[in-house]
Amino acid sequence: MELKQISSNKCFGGLQKVFEHSSVELKCKMKFAIYLPPQAESAKCPALYWLSGLTCTEQNFISKSGCQQAASEHGLVVIAPDTSPRGCNIKGEDDSWDFGTGAGFFVNATEDPWNTNYRMYSYVTEELPQLINANFPVDPQRISIFGHSMGGHGALICALKNPGKYRSVSAFAPICNPVLCPWGKKAFNGYLGPDQSKWKAYDATCLVKSYSGPQIDILIDQGKDDEFLSNGQLLPDNFIAACTEKKIPVVFRLQEASIRKP
Repeated sequence: MELKQISSNKCFGGLQKVFEHSSVELKCKMKFAIYLPPQAESAKCPALYWLSGLTCTEQNFISKSGCQQAASEHGLVVIAPDTSPRGCNIKGEDDSWDFGTGAGFFVNATEDPWNTNYRMYSYVTEELPQLINANFPVDPQRISIFGHSMGGHGALICALKNPGKYRSVSAFAPICNPVLCPWGKKAFNGYLGPDQSKWKAYDATCLVKSYSGPQIDILIDQGKDDEFLSNGQLLPDNFIAACTEKKIPVVFRLQEASIRKP
């Protein structure tokens, strides 16, 4: 699969790059960012996949987080894909900020007209890793995943639906129980249809209850003053309760103020 380099910038001894490619899963051109630490010049490195939140592109994390310094120090490749297909010309995809463009919710849509392009789950877990492994010095046995808000939801479900694939999963202010929150109900009804039993396949709290894979290290950071925590969009308590019931260890850190936006 051909990659087109969009940009390359020296950063903390490594290279912050952005590429574009034609996605088979999403049937459109997609961009992703990748930070290659200096260690990648001579060896394969462990990789972290970052999933961003609502309205974000591949640019948000690489321009706001400052992750490159830590990635350089620890020899980590960091990959940050976009959050949805782009330019698919689907009626209604740009009507709201929390559905459609910039809001793929990391599911494989089953409802027309979204099911042709909105397959972010398969893109993130299958197509993109295959692309990365084939073109960059990444150790495929040492990968982890993390994300923020909608991307935190994505990181949690990717890890729980693929036991053993990721060494760890971290989520910052994640949407933990989307079948019960307004964001999730809107997205899942649109992408997956009205049958709510199908929604559970992309809900971290529901997935934890049936998880039977190897031990997984889960970390959640949540700002206590986050407006989306207080208005019932995130529901971390439901996820923690499900983990406790299944005896799955989860580190939950309640931080001062809010974790918006990386």
